[in-house]
Amino acid sequence: MRTLVQPGPVHPRRIEWLRDTPRALRYALPAGATLNEALTGPLVEAGFQSGTVVFKGAALSPFRYVMPGPADGPGHVAYFSAPRAPEGVTVIEQANATFGRADGKPSVHCHAVWTEPDGRRRGGHILPGETILSAAAKAEAWGFAGIRMEAAADAETNFRLFQPSGISVPDAAGIVARVKPNEDIITAVEAICRDSGVREAVIRGSLGSLVGARFTGGGRVDDHATEVLVRGGHVRDGVAELDLLVVDMQGEVHAGWLERGRNPVCITFDLVLEIVPRGT
Repeated sequence: MRTLVQPGPVHPRRIEWLRDTPRALRYALPAGATLNEALTGPLVEAGFQSGTVVFKGAALSPFRYVMPGPADGPGHVAYFSAPRAPEGVTVIEQANATFGRADGKPSVHCHAVWTEPDGRRRGGHILPGETILSAAAKAEAWGFAGIRMEAAADAETNFRLFQPSGISVPDAAGIVARVKPNEDIITAVEAICRDSGVREAVIRGSLGSLVGARFTGGGRVDDHATEVLVRGGHVRDGVAELDLLVVDMQGEVHAGWLERGRNPVCITFDLVLEIVPRGT
């Protein structure tokens, strides 16, 4: 398993997780709003402090994004490409967003795969404050009232990242987690479930970055930095499986079920797990 040496000190706690009860919310995204306003407004009104959002089929114009890129210097192991802004309407295939707050304001961290006006399928990190919905769309969220996600400086990676905080509620039906660099994402999910006494769960939304990617069946991405989003995932009898959309440093999209023990986190991974009660 490839790993990267981050610029800052390695934090001794590699996985942060808290347990609380999630609430599902389906809502409209109004035309003319920025993506950040459209995604966060109803979540704030619902009393959520954190959550994950999934939306598909949204038409966006103007549309602004960045892709994973090489380091911009010794301060980071990877960074972003220059911002891109395709002319015309871009249509989302799938987007996942983590909801929280940055500088005290509602904010989302959003990864997606889309089709640009030239017909090309690409993916990356959407800039939600600079992207506008050109038509109404729909979203689904799983939100938490008792767990906060706040962007804060992360000494290990030298990025500002969403960090979970709050009071963990034993036996609640959901988990919010952040997995830190160089942890295999499959075994990290299993560790969260093992430590919380969970045997069955569904992974909702969720996104992050990996050091390349290795898929079951032999597919692979060799770039040292990728942007990823979960297309599907679950834990069954304590064993995790994840189906991901993976965007490489050229914006090309790869997809598949991840191979165990060969997919370390690059910078961070935001996870939401909905626990499945025993016997269902």
